[in-house]
Amino acid sequence: MGFLIKSAFWLSLVLLIIPFDAGNGAQKADTVGPVTALLAAREAASDIGNICERKPDVCIVGQEALHTIGVRARAGAKLAYEMLDKHFDDNESQLTTGSIANTGKPAQ
Repeated sequence: MGFLIKSAFWLSLVLLIIPFDAGNGAQKADTVGPVTALLAAREAASDIGNICERKPDVCIVGQEALHTIGVRARAGAKLAYEMLDKHFDDNESQLTTGSIANTGKPAQ
């Protein structure tokens, strides 16, 4: 989810920087420049950073959500590891190598 938000943010900044013909002259007055958009985004980011002071419940729920996502990701990774281990473990038991038998005598 965070990736999608970051992607949308950077894509919107790129679209603001690329010069497009906005059409007639009335619409050009309504467009926002890249510097203004960057300053507004910077101010919005700092405001989001202070949300825990204004609404502590939001931060508590966010922490619980991140914890839940972490637990589910760990369980998914464990399941994937077990499936891969089971898949590749069967093939390793049939693998034959060209090793030399140990006779117990030191090599000279």
